[in-house]
Amino acid sequence: MEETRLRHAKKIAAVVGAAALLAAAGCGKPASTGGNGNGNGNEGSSGNTAKQVTACMVLDTGGVDDHSFNQSSWAGLTDAAKADPNIKPSYVSSNSQNDYEPNLTTETNKGCNTVIAVGGLMAGAVEKIAKANPNQHYAEIDAPSTVSNVYGLQYNTAQGAFLGGYLAAGMTKTGKVGTFGGLNIPPVTIYMDGFWEGVQYYNKKNHKNVQVLGWNEKNQKAGTFANSFTDLNKGKTVSQGMIQQGADIIFPVAGGTGLGAGAAAQASGGKVNVIWVDTDGCQSAPQYCKYFITSVTKGLTTSVKGYADKVANGDFPSGNYIGTLQNGGTGLAPFHQWDSKVPSSLKSQLDTIKQDIISGKIKITSPSQPK
Repeated sequence: MEETRLRHAKKIAAVVGAAALLAAAGCGKPASTGGNGNGNGNEGSSGNTAKQVTACMVLDTGGVDDHSFNQSSWAGLTDAAKADPNIKPSYVSSNSQNDYEPNLTTETNKGCNTVIAVGGLMAGAVEKIAKANPNQHYAEIDAPSTVSNVYGLQYNTAQGAFLGGYLAAGMTKTGKVGTFGGLNIPPVTIYMDGFWEGVQYYNKKNHKNVQVLGWNEKNQKAGTFANSFTDLNKGKTVSQGMIQQGADIIFPVAGGTGLGAGAAAQASGGKVNVIWVDTDGCQSAPQYCKYFITSVTKGLTTSVKGYADKVANGDFPSGNYIGTLQNGGTGLAPFHQWDSKVPSSLKSQLDTIKQDIISGKIKITSPSQPK
């Protein structure tokens, strides 16, 4: 009897052991955090290996926290990496224009899958390096593609700035608004052109005579420029000069230098306000948010992320991307603390003007518009 029970127990143990082995086999390998989840591109023993992509960015002067185009471009690359951990982003800063070629060369020699150059001033250096390295992929922000292995990302910010100029003309109490740039270059003057045109359109539609200090689209060689994208004090001095001439809204197109306009507005005790550029100023420079009526945005973050996503999928686009009002490449940021202060009638007019620009009913004439 006892022997029978022992034989029965052994049979049960064998069945249980076999079931355990079958369960383990059914599960296959242990759960893996590889591939798209672990950031190193390995997918365990399955053989399904996701390729790691290195995306290297060369920043213009001003640093990665310039509250402007460097910061927005880097945000696009880091956003892409957050969405796809197989993308490995890095950046190198340029202290001056003399750093462009060395930085581009260094990133090229690192074997990056793509090298992204930030700023139109780098265009000549990008073209030179790209021609010397035809098998390397590049992207150039704020300049058109001139070589087959360079993808140009451009933005028709004259469209967004037109709305900003119309808004400024509708909000000024003194009848004078001002704009200044960091340098007299197309990525800067395109904003100033659009702003100037928007003010002229407001004057025509409303029988007003709002004046623009610092720029006239008809004379591309003149205008007010700080000759810097990093000197906040210079931006404050330039802004204060315009304030002394009667301007109560300033439109700085000067990167970090433009923060001087925020400082000048703050010093005015609320008599002067600002329309920011590139980024939503209330997010990139929140210390001055109460003085920012709105911002004329450039869709750098979204377009850089879109490019990096394509690269991660093995697609290296050629030619040019042009950001517009229609595709979200430019526009106006929310009014934030000014939302209740901007008349509903003015908001309605801005909506109509936006659609008229998109449809072509309103023709913008800035010579700096990308083709």
